[in-house]
Amino acid sequence: MRFQEKVAFITGGAIGFGRAFAQALGREGATVVIADIDEDQAQETVKALAAESIRAVAVHCDVADEAHVDEAVAKTLDQCGGIDVLINNAGKHLTKYNQPFGTLSRNDIRALFDVNIMGVINCSIACRETMRARGGGAILNISSIAGHMVTNAYGVSKLAVRGLTIAFAHEFAADAIRVNAISPGLVATENAVADLPEAMISDFRDRLQLVHRTGSMDDIVAAMLYLCSSEASFVTGETLRVSGGYPLSI
Repeated sequence: MRFQEKVAFITGGAIGFGRAFAQALGREGATVVIADIDEDQAQETVKALAAESIRAVAVHCDVADEAHVDEAVAKTLDQCGGIDVLINNAGKHLTKYNQPFGTLSRNDIRALFDVNIMGVINCSIACRETMRARGGGAILNISSIAGHMVTNAYGVSKLAVRGLTIAFAHEFAADAIRVNAISPGLVATENAVADLPEAMISDFRDRLQLVHRTGSMDDIVAAMLYLCSSEASFVTGETLRVSGGYPLSI
């Protein structure tokens, strides 16, 4: 098992990508920490994982709140002893935030940046010391293909995630902490399917992508397992696009 005796702290871990990441890491031997603002859903996810004999704990965590993050990390250290893997997955997204700056209210823009950008900063800094003390670790940030074709507020927030990935890769290298990111393309998550019209999904898949199928959760999970494992020990500061070939650029 690639993550035996490792502890993975996953923000936004109660649903979607976060829950899939927790399940995959748990099956590979990790203890998983479901750090989520929705306490009830986090507990439900812990119960579901426990049914698979995966050791999981839930901690209440608002990634936009520095004190909240510090408290969640402290609780994790008390219960699990440390953190080896951090996945910065929590984020605001979908069509509500995938809008021009002039369409969104200033409060919405501030909330978007507080979660998508400051959340990554808060959690990465909070986890650094325990990862250093355990001999290093891996941080994975979830960006988006929108951060490569930047046209609106959401895209800017995910472009910033790519920038933070490079900055923290430099800053944390002395502590043997690798920092990478994934930019998912169109993936058939429950939220995406509910939020986007089928015509838009099929047009994106058939006209814009080079691989003419909708991405699956498994595609993103496979990339996560690689980048967080020792198999990627020579990889840091990179953003891996998992998007069916959209958009290709030099």
